[in-house]
Amino acid sequence: MKLLKPLRLLLTGISIIIFSSCGSSDKKSAASKPGGSQPGQGGQQPAMAVDIFVIKPTLINEKIEVSGSLEANETTEIHPEISGRLVQLNIAEGKFVSKGALLAKIYDGDLQAQLKKLQVQLDIAKTNEERSAQLLKIQGISKSDYDASLLNVNNIRADIDITNANITKTEIRAPFDGKLGLKNISPGAFITPLTAVTTISQVNKLKLQFSVPEKYGQEIKNGQPISFTVNGSEKTFSATVLATATTIGQDTRSLMVRALVQNNDPALIPGTFANVQMILGKNPKAIMIPNSSVIPQGRKKQVFVFKDSKALAMDITTGVRDSANVQVLAGLAAGDTLITSGLLFLRPGVDVKISKPDKGG
Repeated sequence: MKLLKPLRLLLTGISIIIFSSCGSSDKKSAASKPGGSQPGQGGQQPAMAVDIFVIKPTLINEKIEVSGSLEANETTEIHPEISGRLVQLNIAEGKFVSKGALLAKIYDGDLQAQLKKLQVQLDIAKTNEERSAQLLKIQGISKSDYDASLLNVNNIRADIDITNANITKTEIRAPFDGKLGLKNISPGAFITPLTAVTTISQVNKLKLQFSVPEKYGQEIKNGQPISFTVNGSEKTFSATVLATATTIGQDTRSLMVRALVQNNDPALIPGTFANVQMILGKNPKAIMIPNSSVIPQGRKKQVFVFKDSKALAMDITTGVRDSANVQVLAGLAAGDTLITSGLLFLRPGVDVKISKPDKGG
């Protein structure tokens, strides 16, 4: 038993020496590895590699695209001026008619009879007036008696004019050259001034009506050329600005524009939807950047620029765009270096480095 106790102490000492030497060698091994952290020294995140785009002025045609609608140059509903029974109807639906063409006729037999009666009365009144004039010369009657006979003649003539005017109102005629629409009545119907007989449209000339955002209102000039397309046709049609509204719409914040269509094509029908393209002018110093580099931030738009090896966030205002690029109106200038990759991982002020040379500009 006395020999076992010293043996145990010896084994315990040997174990302590072995464990101490292993721990020391592990520390030395860790310290000797590349990149191994030293006691008291913190790790630093490496700079992120990004692609860049150096901004250069670009010549662009400032173009906008809006929707519009085709309208007939003139169009109206045709109503009778008086009430009565329809006795004649000459409305050929979808046909062209000339100005003044008789479209319908209201019964006027009573007015014709009244006209004949007034004409007989006029003949008698004129005869009496002539007799009175002869008697006045020989002082057979007074001047007032002659004036009374002359007044009677003039009154009957006025009644004849009124009757003729009423007879004219029984004739419904085309107000201008145009194409008739669908008829809404049939012969024999009793119509009133509230009855819409048909419509007529001047389709040989068309107008194009559309609206532009208020920021482009100052750019629209009378006589300015525009182009447009319609569904169902591959042609591009042209028009010129005829007039603009005098005020900006309070609800839409846009300006109403009306243009005169230059083409006379069967594909152009009043009421057709049109896609309107307008070139507002040339800008030789436009700032254009890739669409993919713009980050929406609520109502704002933001990009990252490369400066002093850091990513800086910039708020921008955009203008016209195409399929690949968008115009920057404010926030960037020529010569700025735009970051175009890794946008989801960037934070303002983070360290960055260029991975590829500039691909555009």
